[in-house]
Amino acid sequence: MNPKNRKIRVLIAKPGLDGHDRGAKVVARALRDAGMEVIYTGIRQTPEAIASAAVQEGVDFVGLSCLSGAHGHLFPEVVRLLKAHGAGKVRVFGGGIIPESDIPALKRAGIRKVFPPGSTTGDIVDWILNARLPVGEAHGT
Repeated sequence: MNPKNRKIRVLIAKPGLDGHDRGAKVVARALRDAGMEVIYTGIRQTPEAIASAAVQEGVDFVGLSCLSGAHGHLFPEVVRLLKAHGAGKVRVFGGGIIPESDIPALKRAGIRKVFPPGSTTGDIVDWILNARLPVGEAHGT
């Protein structure tokens, strides 16, 4: 397939010890239904495993979901590790139970977009479609 026609690739992950993944699965399905290729890593992933999978899969976006309150540490760590692996152009977004007051710090840490409670899957799809990089640019192809 011509790289310019390649589908948007998104990795959805649940960092940390949070075992609730219904929302992440709903988002993964909505992105797939919107025509994107989606890799879902499952629950209880380390930031290292998420960054490694993102690099191996050559994704354009990483979506993180956190309900446990550990987003302030886990989300920035994924961004840091992506940069360390040479994948700093991968766009990271997050959602879950994230207080509005935490969003500015997450954005300063490199999280491109935060979807707080009440966000719709349509909001996420629209953001990805509008924020996407030229295909292949995120992972050096």
